[in-house]
Amino acid sequence: MRTLNEITVVGASLAGLRAVQTLRREGFDGEITLVGAETHLPYNRPPLSKSVLRGDDDILLPGAEELSDGWLRGRTAVRLNPAARTLTLDDGAEVGYDGLVIATGARPRRPGGGAHTLRTLEEALALREELARGHEHVVVIGGGFIGGEVASTARELGLKVTLIDAGRYPMHAGLGDAAARWLAGLHERSGVELVSGVRVRAVHEGRVHLDDGRSIPADLVVAGMGVLPNTEWLDGSGLEVGDGVLVDERLFARGSAEIVAAGDVARWPHSLYGGTLVRIEHWSNANEQGAAAARNLLAGPGAAQGFADVPGFATSVHGSRVQTAGLPHLGDRADVVTGAPEEDRFAVAFSRDGVLVGAVAVNSPKDLIKLKRGVAAGASPHTIYDAS
Repeated sequence: MRTLNEITVVGASLAGLRAVQTLRREGFDGEITLVGAETHLPYNRPPLSKSVLRGDDDILLPGAEELSDGWLRGRTAVRLNPAARTLTLDDGAEVGYDGLVIATGARPRRPGGGAHTLRTLEEALALREELARGHEHVVVIGGGFIGGEVASTARELGLKVTLIDAGRYPMHAGLGDAAARWLAGLHERSGVELVSGVRVRAVHEGRVHLDDGRSIPADLVVAGMGVLPNTEWLDGSGLEVGDGVLVDERLFARGSAEIVAAGDVARWPHSLYGGTLVRIEHWSNANEQGAAAARNLLAGPGAAQGFADVPGFATSVHGSRVQTAGLPHLGDRADVVTGAPEEDRFAVAFSRDGVLVGAVAVNSPKDLIKLKRGVAAGASPHTIYDAS
């Protein structure tokens, strides 16, 4: 472990917390400063669109209550000066470092017009209050995992829901044709009115206006339109930014031996996919990458290890579990390898040039595990199932 005396972690959500915990676990006994925009202890975000909306507030991340290092709550970084090894906060204070972890995450795209977004605990509590009022017609913009989970939760609460998605089917880009078509059917069977293949032009005075000329009444509008990485504070710093902080395979900012990035804000070349640049917005990546970035920062570039974990996420909608592994969208072929969509249990293997690059499993967790291992090994999907 190289000698570092002051490490600053910017971002106090999952990736930042894991970085702090790993620094201490790996034996770093210097000063740690944690900068966090929120005042809460670090908490899990996935439940915000599910159990929190139903009244469960048990979302604290394990170990969050044990934070004892310098924690600057309710503060954001607004400027970085790598030459001086300082960052400036929104209150004008300067924080020095000789090692820096960037874990500033991402923020929702906001359509305006009074639409709710869902990224923070405050936003979840505000939406929960609105849902409890029993609005006659809830409109959800965006059929990704956040939008789908909100639609599912609203239906559980007995509300009328319209889900608007620009794709052919919700989550088509990430799930592929078979699973996305099944998901569309699940929404409809569960009482969601699905409007696909159109974009929202505006939200105004209780109506959602679509680009095909239609106008949908809405008592409550929730936007799940994806996120943008929080990198504006790095303007002028000299760090390379493009849909995230650009880092190498060891998670070091390009050209830097003192700065690493992790979580939703990091974009790195994934060795399993020939160095394709990826930015992963899901819990498991932030969890593992925060720890990996901290270890590599302590080790230094020469001894650091490349980060090549197989990405994945899971979502629960209308009582069904959907899981992914790898990067299905990179496949040039998709095969249902077990089960069938009409049975509400199946798995799809995505391959490119005969090699597994991704997988989707619906109510089939054991198949997801098997396929994820195959992605990591660069196996053929048919070899995996022929050998079963």
